[in-house]
Amino acid sequence: VDVFQAWCGPCKPVVNLFQKIRNEVGSNLLHFAVAEADSIDALEKYRGQCEPVFLFYTGGELVAVVRGADAPLLQKTILKQL
Repeated sequence: VDVFQAWCGPCKPVVNLFQKIRNEVGSNLLHFAVAEADSIDALEKYRGQCEPVFLFYTGGELVAVVRGADAPLLQKTILKQL
């Protein structure tokens, strides 16, 4: 989940990375979503930050968090979680 602030929007450059990985591993294993921190109470702790935050869930449970648009770290985290 790409958690973003209303004033800065979701992290568009990372979308290509997610699409590339999803094509490589299959669409059934990886799902990408965006969520506006300002409008979801459960994401309140991510408000007021100027860097993107990526939350990784497995079976409905938070398993990893990556702060910033660090493509190599995001790819490593995704592949590790898969």
